[in-house]
Amino acid sequence: MSKLEYEDSSMKEYVADKKNKGAQLAFIVIIVILIFFAGAVGGIGGVVLLSQNNGELATKIGLSRFKDLAIPTTSTQKITVEESNAFIDVVNKVSNSVVSITQKSTVQTILGSYETQAAGTGFIITSDGLILTNKHVVSDTNGTYTVIMRDGKTYDAKVQSLDPVNDLAVIKVEARNLPVVELGDSDQLQVGQWVITVGNALGQFQNTVTSGIISAKGRKIDASSASGSSSETLSDLLQTDAAINSGNSGGPLVNLAGQVIGINTAVASGAQGIGFAIPINAAKSAIDSIKKTGRIIRPYLGVRYFEITPSVAKQSSLPSDHGALVQRGRGLTDFAVVPGSPADKAGIAENDIITEVNGQIINEDHSLVQLVQQYQVGETVTLKVVSKGETKEVKVKLEESR
Repeated sequence: MSKLEYEDSSMKEYVADKKNKGAQLAFIVIIVILIFFAGAVGGIGGVVLLSQNNGELATKIGLSRFKDLAIPTTSTQKITVEESNAFIDVVNKVSNSVVSITQKSTVQTILGSYETQAAGTGFIITSDGLILTNKHVVSDTNGTYTVIMRDGKTYDAKVQSLDPVNDLAVIKVEARNLPVVELGDSDQLQVGQWVITVGNALGQFQNTVTSGIISAKGRKIDASSASGSSSETLSDLLQTDAAINSGNSGGPLVNLAGQVIGINTAVASGAQGIGFAIPINAAKSAIDSIKKTGRIIRPYLGVRYFEITPSVAKQSSLPSDHGALVQRGRGLTDFAVVPGSPADKAGIAENDIITEVNGQIINEDHSLVQLVQQYQVGETVTLKVVSKGETKEVKVKLEESR
């Protein structure tokens, strides 16, 4: 009995479906006719007809069972995503904290005197006017310095402190409530990561923005001034293809979070897209020092040295293929060991080879200076030294760099 009822109900459903399909076809034909008619009256009217409640229309024309066939009204929203938005946000966050630095000096000669000018960049690290830049930007002790804000306001600046071991300096302007940059973590950088520079390009184009990527990490270069009058070896640098021009020195290298992760320092002459920046983590101890003491305090050993590589060790028949060979310079006062220095007090002598600092090996990736800068003035470190063919450990108490 239940089976018959089931079959009977299925049959009714089937018949109903047939009627439903027929009515649906009729409804569609009517809709097509209406569309055609509306199109004849006006294209817009046809669109309006189909955008109304077609279920209500079906009821009015006697097809009430198809009121659920209403074509729903839909709306679309166009969303445009631009990659440049991230860059714009970074520039807006950082630019007000980036300053242009101009330097003027008077040079005396037997023919008279003349004025020289130079330019660089810096960025504000405290709201009361401390600005970080490169040492080579403000190293002229006879120069006068002016800071130009993004809005054109100018301040006289004085050199607060020069870093004795790195191309860093801090200058000071008398101001309050200045916008300060946010410092990032340069140890977390990855090769290929997007970065942005902001600086006083060519000393003419203030707050110029360029972009690129981190091309490499841990680079070591011999940097010299444009005149060739001064030079120094810089290690553990970031390499970037973001354009760094003359005048960009001392400006920030920034990640896409708007955090400063480097200080633009040098560019490879004769090359395209090869610039270098000091990692911000290498500057943090200097920043902390000047905030606490008003000057940059660095620990030092007091030795002049030559870095040993495996090839140099082989050519010179040295007893170690890595380390720092203590040697004097070319000048009469370029001592191998500075008299009265921590190294001198510990008995380090010329031609000694320092191979480790507290168990960390000195090599092409980790220089002696770099390893010593991990410690504070007053701390005692243990050096492994090869002296006259024998290896020994020497304890040295670090003092403030002179």
